[in-house]
Amino acid sequence: MRLPLPQFATGDRHPNHIAEVIETTSTEFLAQCLEPEDLSFPSMPPFGSWVCSVDEESGNQIYAVVYYATTMPIDSVHRARALGLSLQDLREEQPQIFAMLRTEFRAAIVGFELSSQNQSYNQRVYQYLPPRPPQIHQAVYRCEPEAIIKFTEELDFLRTLLCINGAPIESLTAAAIRDVYQLRKADREWLIKAGRSLSVLLKDDYDRLRFILSQIHP
Repeated sequence: MRLPLPQFATGDRHPNHIAEVIETTSTEFLAQCLEPEDLSFPSMPPFGSWVCSVDEESGNQIYAVVYYATTMPIDSVHRARALGLSLQDLREEQPQIFAMLRTEFRAAIVGFELSSQNQSYNQRVYQYLPPRPPQIHQAVYRCEPEAIIKFTEELDFLRTLLCINGAPIESLTAAAIRDVYQLRKADREWLIKAGRSLSVLLKDDYDRLRFILSQIHP
């Protein structure tokens, strides 16, 4: 049984601090969203959105793309059931509901940025797996737009997305590209570059390529 995270004062929490790592592997991590201050469900990061966490031992900032999210009861005993109430009705009549649910998401690691303490490498970003994933109880943040733009100057991360097991990878790849395209303020040159990279990676699988491109609407 997975229990809810202990919640502490939120006054000093960074606005992009949305979750905490509760399981970790070399290729991905599972994070539990932090409870909001008001009576509402935790903020679930969108499918294909970008998050980051720091491996505190090395100082590396690790980038990942959300590919699965779920909201469920905090244990297997208190199963949710339909109540026929609006969100406002729940707040007024069943406020305890919000404390009995948890939101979790899985994010696939797509690269990392070296610690700022390592001056010899000028904070380079690498689009392959880091030496270590973020560890248990490390904070997870929404990525700042500037960080995503910097990270996606190169497109090797697309290969990683296309190899994720247990995810709808065509839809995930399209969602990640759409997200970056919007952050880059409809940079058509970048979008064309991404499309060309996909065509190389999927040169022997035209149907998958066409399916991904059909979900990207410039």
